[in-house]
Amino acid sequence: MALTKPRIIELLLITTVPVMFLAQQGVPDLKLVLLTCVGGYLSAGGANALNMYIDRDIDALMDRTSQRPLVTGMVSPRECMAFGITLAVVSTLLFGLTVNWLSAWLSLGALLFYVVVYTMILKRRTSQNIVWGGIAGCLPVLIGWSSVTNSMSWAPVILFLVMFFWTPPHYWPLSMKVKEDYARVGVPMLPVVASNKVVAKQIVIYSWVMVAVSLLLTPLGYTGWFYTVVALAAGGFWLWEAHGLQNRAKAEVTGAKLKEMRLFHWSITYVSILFVAVAVDPFLR
Repeated sequence: MALTKPRIIELLLITTVPVMFLAQQGVPDLKLVLLTCVGGYLSAGGANALNMYIDRDIDALMDRTSQRPLVTGMVSPRECMAFGITLAVVSTLLFGLTVNWLSAWLSLGALLFYVVVYTMILKRRTSQNIVWGGIAGCLPVLIGWSSVTNSMSWAPVILFLVMFFWTPPHYWPLSMKVKEDYARVGVPMLPVVASNKVVAKQIVIYSWVMVAVSLLLTPLGYTGWFYTVVALAAGGFWLWEAHGLQNRAKAEVTGAKLKEMRLFHWSITYVSILFVAVAVDPFLR
């Protein structure tokens, strides 16, 4: 269970299931929802296990990852790799044989992108690692839509972009908190290579684009008044927190008074609220 990183997968499922309601414009087939969730969990779990296998050297040196199964010796590297590959194969077949093959290939693509592009190529080489590597975490939105429709549309693409612009300002505040960990192992997360003022400015830019993109669903006819109200309220509070962090960074506040984790925790709440609104909106139109 620990190898699959269930707390991370919870966020992925929160963005998958509501999109199925939007695609169905009502309640989707519950068996399909269950199969999509199981397949998604297995796929993301496989990706996370393979991520631990690749990163086991730096995980041993970072405080926040020092208790992972490979570091403590609870699981051997060979067992972890076999487990990850098995989940990848099983999840792809489960999607293909019980949901549809479009969802299967999207799921496999997300897994490979996270493991190869993010973990193996980007993570240790560029401060833009989480920007482009975050694409893997955006694909569950497309999977949720395709599992119902076996096709694509602008609605899931817009929500994909919301998650794309959400990922950096979600993760950078956490990176600010633990930047010494990343610096110690040579991972160039943006807060490691740039000042808090630069990071906070980037967070504000991404935040404004994210909120603007989230409001495109309504004028394009995919959502109604309820989603719009929720998106405006939740987005407005996000921008308040983002600008608050920027103001504290400009004032060169450091340590606990920077309160960077306030935005990190709100970012998780924001996604939950926004996607619940995506699921509820079809019933109020």
